[in-house]
Order: sequence, then C-alpha cells, then structure tokens
Amino acid sequence: MKALEGIRVVDLGHVLAAPFCTMILADLGAEVIKVEPPFGDDSREFGPFAEKGDEIQSGYFISVNRNKKSTCINLKTEEGKKILTELIKKSDVVVENFRPTTMKKLGFSYEDMKEIKSDIIYCSICGFGHDALPEYATKPAYDMVAQAYSGLMSITGPVGGPPCRVGSSVGDIFAGHQGAIGILAALQYREKTGEGQHVDISMVDGLVSVLENAVVRYTINGEIPGPLGGAHPTIVPFQSFETKDDWIITPIGNDKLWKDFCKAIDKEELTDHPKFKTNRLRTENKDELIPILAEVMKSKTTKEWIDIFEEYGLPYSPLNTVDKVVEDDNINYRGMMKEVEQPGIGKVKIAGSPLKLSKTPGEVRSHAPKLGENTEEVLSKLLNYSNEEIENLKNNEVVK
Repeated sequence: MKALEGIRVVDLGHVLAAPFCTMILADLGAEVIKVEPPFGDDSREFGPFAEKGDEIQSGYFISVNRNKKSTCINLKTEEGKKILTELIKKSDVVVENFRPTTMKKLGFSYEDMKEIKSDIIYCSICGFGHDALPEYATKPAYDMVAQAYSGLMSITGPVGGPPCRVGSSVGDIFAGHQGAIGILAALQYREKTGEGQHVDISMVDGLVSVLENAVVRYTINGEIPGPLGGAHPTIVPFQSFETKDDWIITPIGNDKLWKDFCKAIDKEELTDHPKFKTNRLRTENKDELIPILAEVMKSKTTKEWIDIFEEYGLPYSPLNTVDKVVEDDNINYRGMMKEVEQPGIGKVKIAGSPLKLSKTPGEVRSHAPKLGENTEEVLSKLLNYSNEEIENLKNNEVVK
C-alpha cells in the first residue's frame, strides 16, 4: 500500500512548480491525472531532448512528470470544461500554477470548484499569491522573478559580482515542495472535519521563508546582507577553499571542530589565538584569518586534504560536478538515480525520490506520459464515456 493510495489529484499545472508538486504526490502513491491543452505542457518543448529514430521527447518534461497520467483536453470549449467538471467531482485535489485571473476566466477558481465539489482541496501556485495586493496578484512571474524579488539573488554569487541566480529553479521547486506540504496538511484536516480548503502558495513567499539568517541579520543588526561566494556569513571557516588542483568545502561549525581542523592543517598555533579562539572572534576577524587558511589549503591537492580530513573526522566535501553526482556510489545506493523505460526512447536516467519512509517511501514507478496517453482511459473507465462519445470529442477537437 502506498502512503497516498486512493487520493486522486488533477494536475492543471505547466512547466515546473505545480508539476513538481504533483510529482511528489505521485511518488507517494496518489493517482495524478495531468490535464494538458491540445499543444501540451510548455515544458514538452524544453531541452535537453532524447531522440531515437523519429521519436523526440523532452528530458525536462520527463524529469518532473513520472508516475502520472496525461489527458489532453481543450478547456476553451464547453465540452472540455464539462469533462474537467466531472473529473473534479471524482477527485480530492486540484493543483495549478497559472495567474489567478486565468482560472477565474475559465470558470475554475476556488469558489467555482467548491460549487462543483464542496470538500475539494485546491492548491494554487503563482508568483505573489492569490491573496495579494491587487497590483501583485495579477503579475506574471517566473522562477528568476521570484529569486530576484525575494532577495535571494542579492545574497547569491561572488563578492562584488553581478546578480546571480541559484543554479536550479528553486523558486518553482520550493513552491512545489511547500504546495505538497500544504496539500498533505489539508488532507489531514479534511479527514478530521470533512472540509476542503484553498492552499495558496506564492513562489516569493517560499523563497523569503528560506532566507534563513539573512532576515535577522537585517532586523537585529541593521546589516543588509550581500553575496559571499562560497562562505557563510556568521560561521568561520565555513566555506570553499581552492586547493593545489581544485576546490574543497570545509564547514567548521563549532569550536571543537576548529581545534581538530587546526591540527589537521598543521596550524595548532591558531587554535587558542586571541583573535580566533571562538566562532564569534573568528567571524569578527575573518578578513585576517581567511587569507592564512587559504594559503595553507593551496599547499595540497583536494585528494590529499580529503585523506587528512577523513583521518581527523572533519566535515568536508569535494566540489562535485553533476557527472560525479550521477555516478556517486552512495547517491546510487540511496536510490537517487533511477532509470525509467520511456516509451519510444528507451531507458532514461532521472533523479529519484528523496522521501525515504520506512513503510511507504516515494518511488519512481512509471514513465512520464506522452501527450494524451491516458485520455481514453480516463474518459471511459473513470468518467464512463462511451467509445462513440470519445470519438465525437476527438473529432470536435475537444480531446486528443
């Protein structure tokens, strides 16, 4: 039995935030029915592309739509809206990531959906939130907009460098995770009360919530944080150092580790130095300390430092590139790289589920669907449409 077995989710999302949210739910066993427009989810046209013969499929789409069913419905037609209405009646959750005005124009706002199914859980994900100041609620937003507006880009990148986005689309991805958490909480609440609710997720909110100590550095000290490259603002040394041949990460998070670190780098005289004895002192005097450490770290290769840090039990990491991550023994042991058999393409390796529950873990069970792969199945088996009715809907370009 899967954790969310018996829960049906209608995924009206596109590209990343909502599809990432529903992927998490699908990994946990929910039945996710992805409703796509006639031209498909925009991300089907995003690279990289896997090709085999005449078959071309988007790796981007494959990576966030496993374990789902695809139906292709034209929601600009009255017949299409009727199908979606019937689908909502038989579902528990609806997820979308359009501007608030889009769903309202289609006739599927939360208020509309409550009329269709009173206990529906409706999760909306957008840039600034549905319940926002009027001038913000209608603003379009992509991940980079959320990263910039939330302040995240202002603390990312090298010191004195140009604006720098985080390397993955964390505005979308955090919103997807937070949407899934909100849905799970709403399902639990509905189990107790019988009531559904609106889960209103803002990409900007999500990134503001993970700014961590940047907020209190301003509210407590009046400091406006800026980018620090590979360093931590309030723990020293907690950063990347260049070695003789590469880089190494050394998060020395307390004073005991500092003593062991000084032994490991053969600089024990720094241990009880009046300027470096405690983390607070090291932070206050980091401009003096870091150049000393940087010179030492350049004296050996990354592999030599790894061997030394292992001996002393220190935390560290090489600066892995993605190829090393994909081939890493422990990452593969943890099931974080999974091969899926993608129809028409063959085997494709994607990231697995990080949800390692002892009895009901997240799993990659099936491929990402082709556009409309499950339209007939959903119409006939779930909504009881006859073969003749389905054929008429296809001929009228309502479904595909």
